[in-house]
Amino acid sequence: MKVAALAWLCAITVLVPAFAQGQRLPRQTPARTTALQGIIRDPSGLGLGGAAVTLRSLENEQTVSTATSGDGVLRLLNLPPGRYALQVSLDGFQRIDQTVVISTDTLALELTMTRVPAPPRPSLPEPPPQPPYRTLPSPPPEGLLDVLPSQIIAPRERVFTAVPNRWKIDWPDYQRYRPRDEAPYVKGHWYDPFNRNKLKGDYPIFGQRTFLNLNLVSDTAVTGRKLPIPSGVGSDDPDSADFLGRMGQFAYSQNFSFSATLFHGDTAYRPVDWQIKFTPEVNVNYVKVRENGIVNRDVRAGTARLDAHASLQEAFVEAKLADLGKSFDFVSARAGIQTFHSVFRGFVFFDQEPGLRLFGTLDSNRYQFNAAYFSMLEKDTNSGLNSMEYRNQQVLIGNLYRQDFLKPGYNIQVSFHYDKDDATLHYDTNDFLVRPAAVGLARPHKVRAYYYGLTGDGHIGRLNLTHAFYQVLGYDSKNPIAGKRTDINAQMAAAELSWDRDWIRFRGSIFWASGDDNPRDGTARGFDAILDNSNFAGGFFSFWNREGIRLTGSAVGLVSVGSLIPSLRSSKTQGQANFVNPGIFVYNGAVDVEITPKLRGVLNVNVIRFDQVEPLELILFQAPIHKGVGVDPGLGVTYRPPLTENMVITGAFNAFSPAEGFRDIFTDKTLFSIAANVRFRF
Repeated sequence: MKVAALAWLCAITVLVPAFAQGQRLPRQTPARTTALQGIIRDPSGLGLGGAAVTLRSLENEQTVSTATSGDGVLRLLNLPPGRYALQVSLDGFQRIDQTVVISTDTLALELTMTRVPAPPRPSLPEPPPQPPYRTLPSPPPEGLLDVLPSQIIAPRERVFTAVPNRWKIDWPDYQRYRPRDEAPYVKGHWYDPFNRNKLKGDYPIFGQRTFLNLNLVSDTAVTGRKLPIPSGVGSDDPDSADFLGRMGQFAYSQNFSFSATLFHGDTAYRPVDWQIKFTPEVNVNYVKVRENGIVNRDVRAGTARLDAHASLQEAFVEAKLADLGKSFDFVSARAGIQTFHSVFRGFVFFDQEPGLRLFGTLDSNRYQFNAAYFSMLEKDTNSGLNSMEYRNQQVLIGNLYRQDFLKPGYNIQVSFHYDKDDATLHYDTNDFLVRPAAVGLARPHKVRAYYYGLTGDGHIGRLNLTHAFYQVLGYDSKNPIAGKRTDINAQMAAAELSWDRDWIRFRGSIFWASGDDNPRDGTARGFDAILDNSNFAGGFFSFWNREGIRLTGSAVGLVSVGSLIPSLRSSKTQGQANFVNPGIFVYNGAVDVEITPKLRGVLNVNVIRFDQVEPLELILFQAPIHKGVGVDPGLGVTYRPPLTENMVITGAFNAFSPAEGFRDIFTDKTLFSIAANVRFRF
């Protein structure tokens, strides 16, 4: 019997939901129903509660009724599609009668009821004259009580409570479940960046629209690497006989930054009316190498260096100049030291410099525009921070950005950059000559370069797309490698395609910077950027992009830290752009794996070739040099313990396998690096 009862119970459990769904019988289709919802308001826009709503079908005369909620909201569900007569009535307001057609979709209505004018009150007879003292009041005239209302009702305008400060609403001390497993309303604290916090701009610091946002950032970077280093005449190993010395290096860098932003605004959709931002930053760095003459030009400085530098990375004021429409389009101006990222992926200019920027939006933020002027500062050699010394370089930038170009989700940008770098003589913090570059004809020279670019970023359907093309023109008054004035005519192109499949993203990209095939002909065809910081072809997970390789036998770098371009300039931050260089091809393939919501794994591989090798053969007095550079595989992880950007831990391991061209210049030994970055943000 127990078995039979259990079988009947299972059958009922399965069959009852099946019959309730109405989908189990063959060829049976679900009944089509629709709904009516809306809001009934008075002329001032307040919702009218208690209004009677009647809906009568004009096809079968069936009638349904309801009443609006306290907010004036009405809902009628499970209605057959068709034509209906709608009637809305409420005492003191004129009745609404209209015909509505409800299709298979939900019909939304917003109706306003007109008040019925109140009837004039009857005039009261003049009271008889009263004695001036101790006389009881006369009874009211007959019939007056009949015309006075039996109950005094407050006007609707006084039903709603005005809130003087909409930001400081004290939620009740309420626990949804017992014991305390969930707390829907959490009180904020000054040390808590996730909940309500006056220091994070969640509500005003004073007044109704003036906010303060504080950001504290700790950025720690540690790297151990093996790079080709010349032993030099003052080698740390007196018995060294090889041209290349001991290649091991260790680098540590710690940055602390404090940012305070005071701004006046309203909501997330409305641009700020004005803001003031101030960001000082401190860096402490340590480097340990195994050869002399690396940390300082003076070999007596040894093989280790500990340095610190403090700087002001941002200090600007911003004001909105005008509103351009009802969709929060605007024009604003910003003056002072500010961060500016000119193009997607940082191919040409990314820096924090003093300048003036005019920017805004058009057509409901579909267009964004920038016009910026920067007066460049010298950089501290070891920290990369601003040194507050003018470096006789000016940069002009203009760009126009269009969202949802041709396809929703795909964005395009046209831009113009002008680099005016004057002739100067400058030694860096470690006493190395950086302007002009100590190679070839080392004389001060000026560079005038004009960059014209078209870039795009976004997705078309399931395909993610990033692309860029730049043409640079201008001249170099006396290029040190060419030994003469050169006319600049160089190009750069990049494209990346990626495709997401569940929790894996597959990426493929190519980067090309043109090279100069004839360094002596007076035309510089090697592409170089103003101050790039490329996040492309692996970025942090690429040995070629992250480590920076100096060209042994000269005083210039083959490639700088954070760049893909073999520019042959003395320093990316302190040297001048050099357009007589070999150029590069980088072929990239990568896989991003979302191992968990907090942990991402990255597998990246680059195959690298020079575009031209003639500038290298000229500098090194060595020929032939092959075009193959090497294979750059990398493996890394990114971990976010709180599942936010407040704590991000990144680790990477890279090996670099030299190809024939790299072996011609440096060594056939495999290079490697292990790097970690830890960022805490409040």
